[in-house]
Amino acid sequence: MIQLKEIHSKKEIKQFVLFPFSLYKNHKYWIPPIVKDEVNNFDKTINPVFENADARFFVALQEGKIVGRVIAIINRYEIEQQGIKKMRFGWFDVIDNIEVTKVLLDKVQEIAKENNLEYVEGPVGFNNLDKTGVLIEGFDELGTMITWYNHPYYKDHLEQLGYRKEKEYLENRFKYEDIKIERHVKASKILKKRYGVRELNFTKTKDIMPYVDEMFELFSRSYSKLSTYVPISDAQIQYFKKKYISFINPEYIKFVVDKNDKLVAFAIVMPSFSKALQKAKGKLFPFGIFHLLNARKNSKDVTFYLIGVDPEYQNKGVTAILFSEFHKTFGEKNIENCIRTPELEDNTAIHKLWSQFNPRTHKRRRTYRLDL
Repeated sequence: MIQLKEIHSKKEIKQFVLFPFSLYKNHKYWIPPIVKDEVNNFDKTINPVFENADARFFVALQEGKIVGRVIAIINRYEIEQQGIKKMRFGWFDVIDNIEVTKVLLDKVQEIAKENNLEYVEGPVGFNNLDKTGVLIEGFDELGTMITWYNHPYYKDHLEQLGYRKEKEYLENRFKYEDIKIERHVKASKILKKRYGVRELNFTKTKDIMPYVDEMFELFSRSYSKLSTYVPISDAQIQYFKKKYISFINPEYIKFVVDKNDKLVAFAIVMPSFSKALQKAKGKLFPFGIFHLLNARKNSKDVTFYLIGVDPEYQNKGVTAILFSEFHKTFGEKNIENCIRTPELEDNTAIHKLWSQFNPRTHKRRRTYRLDL
């Protein structure tokens, strides 16, 4: 018999976080999170996302053992300000037993109905900076720290329970050696002269910090028209700044500013921490931190995390400046592979942007929807 339990205590939340460690034990492609960071991410006194979101945590139990988990999420801004009557669910993991999935998602649907919401969508996080989607292709590809990995049967469970495709995301990769940089270098020179813009490169994290708030303002302007967009609060920006910016190589953050030093484009790239996280096994100490620091310095793979361009400049090709600068840095670092985070299947503009790099779609993921 499968039992459903709502959890609250920090001890229970830690058990919630640890469940995938058993589900994917010794798995070749799953990337474990750092347990302490994940627990803190769910702490309402630490993560400011809970200022605008409600979350309820559930596990499914069989003979006293956790066999599934899910978070039921209500983003109040999305509902009250945008008028999107959506019930979210995320951090969804289950054994290969559809009854476990049904018990968990029935509860999500129950909460949605109690709150007069119109449909359920997931797996998604709290906002645009969180992980999203069920992996439907690319199960034999190494995961990343900014995406969820899952077994192939997740898709089957959802579809058997009446969920249908809502959004699809592509993940692509390309080799550094396939970057034909000549046209970007030429375009970069023309653009800088025509529009009076220039690049900003960094060697110290402290020099980036004064620009971070402006960067997120630009991020909002860049992505506000996408169907998945939910605004990010000032408190969330400060949380992100503290948690991530200091750990990203400063030379992997590139800005373009206009003649008045106003930010018009940015891109953040991260070294791949996937193999380091597998070695860390969820713990920073005593040795996990060394694996991560080694990856930060020596990883030959990089992940394009965020890229944003002011709407006024989106058709002017300023990304050529960013790509030219990254190409120099990647050459100095002997980078071999460039990996892109999930991008909406119907975002033709972003696909066109990358098409000249001979990209290979190596993963697909999908969110699912159930109308109530």
